[in-house]
Amino acid sequence: MNDDDARLIRSSSLMGLGTIISRVTGLARNLLLVAVLGTGILGDAYNVANTTPNILYNLLIGGALSAVFVPQIVKSFRDNDGGSAYVSRLVSLLMSALVLITVVAMVLAPLFISLYAPSFTGRSRDVTVAFALYCLPQILFYGLFGVLGQVANAKEKFGPMMWAPIANNLVVIALFTYFLTVVDEISLQTISDTQVMTLGLGTTLGIALQALILIPTLKSTGLRLRFRTDWRGVGLDKALRLASWMFLFVLISQLGFVITVNLATRAGVAAEAAGVAYGVGYTPYANAYLILLLPHSIVTISIVTALLPRLSSFVIDKKMDELKSALAAALRYVGIITVPASIFFLLFGERVAEAIFFGITEESAIYIGRLLSAMALGLIPLSINLVFIRGLNAFENTKYQVISNLVINVVAVTLSLIAYSNMEARSVTVGLALAFTASYWCGIVVTYFLLRKYTGALALGALLFFYLKVILAATISVLLVAYAAQELGLEGNIVDLVGVLAITSLLYLIVARAMKIEEVGQTIKVLLRR
Repeated sequence: MNDDDARLIRSSSLMGLGTIISRVTGLARNLLLVAVLGTGILGDAYNVANTTPNILYNLLIGGALSAVFVPQIVKSFRDNDGGSAYVSRLVSLLMSALVLITVVAMVLAPLFISLYAPSFTGRSRDVTVAFALYCLPQILFYGLFGVLGQVANAKEKFGPMMWAPIANNLVVIALFTYFLTVVDEISLQTISDTQVMTLGLGTTLGIALQALILIPTLKSTGLRLRFRTDWRGVGLDKALRLASWMFLFVLISQLGFVITVNLATRAGVAAEAAGVAYGVGYTPYANAYLILLLPHSIVTISIVTALLPRLSSFVIDKKMDELKSALAAALRYVGIITVPASIFFLLFGERVAEAIFFGITEESAIYIGRLLSAMALGLIPLSINLVFIRGLNAFENTKYQVISNLVINVVAVTLSLIAYSNMEARSVTVGLALAFTASYWCGIVVTYFLLRKYTGALALGALLFFYLKVILAATISVLLVAYAAQELGLEGNIVDLVGVLAITSLLYLIVARAMKIEEVGQTIKVLLRR
């Protein structure tokens, strides 16, 4: 392991620790949400409404903030003022746009609910629209968090952006704990206007706190920020042109997401009408996806966030060999976690869901577990694709990202529609999960060939051999533990799950060492020193 790789792991470990705590508290938040609102129509109403501001933010600005502006911000740090003027103009422009977007979104809230949940009528629609009105101001705070976080990342202060969501999660955990302990059972018909307001505004308060926490971090970087309106002729035009492609990128993603939510909510309503007593709509899908994202968020996002400023510098300085080496290293370090996690979710999906979801029926938990298993093998290409996308970000090519994303979503939507047309209502969401998995396996092929036009061929043979070794090590470890769990008759509770995870991890480290997968041991050493 060279110094750059060790530096990448150290930077990623700080973000990863923050992300672990963030995701664990986020999971606790969602478990409480499910315990309070269930996995049926009321849970879908809250989730659709609370997801809407995130969707709109990502569609209009968030996609650009996720990566497009980082190379531009890195370049501005070489200006005489250290980037203060450029960053001030960027922040001022984006926040002005977000205020306008938030106001318009609140006016159009009923239209958005019609798009995402057209089968909701009467009481279910009224509650969803009410939740949405209280949640839509989150757009402004998502934007503030995004722009301040990306400036901090460009300054290589990676930790705060990963730690700030913990504050948000703790606010919402307190909110749902209150409801769980002092409020009787809530249903779609019995939830009051005051309770809807409390849940909606409390959720928005968490997002606001998450954003405001980053302000001291920006002050510590030495940047002197102030509100400016001199936006023309100062270099923002290129960033905005790149962002326009990212608008198309996110628009494609959100159109695909609209169809997924639409089909899932339709299936949930149809299944309930057919007498299915457990939730099979959007809420189970969202919770399975949340669990799937745990290793992706902890490892992949941490690594690519630390990697992008370096890749941008390599492109600026025309150091292509170093860039290719950094991409290959990132792919290897991502694989040592996402591969075993993927195989573990595939075989233990139902056990995981049974252990962590309380307050719902066993059938509801098992269904979430089935969705997790259906998504499991999509975790590997999801992470690989993100590394390739960040490579394209470094070259400031957003057009190719749009092409890649279009292919992924066309595959997902096509397979989702086939599933909806040919599966009974209770099984449709499983089909949507399988469509997600297949779409990303197609996507990584497309994204790689687009990236190769800039980097030339990566050492795919070596990378494929590495992944095959990791897959073999992970499969051996997970199968041995699965066999032992079956023989011992372990139940689906949290104690057994923790034990299974610990033993699987230990076996994986032992097998990886025996197979001489050096990156696993090297990573452990760096983390222990860290």
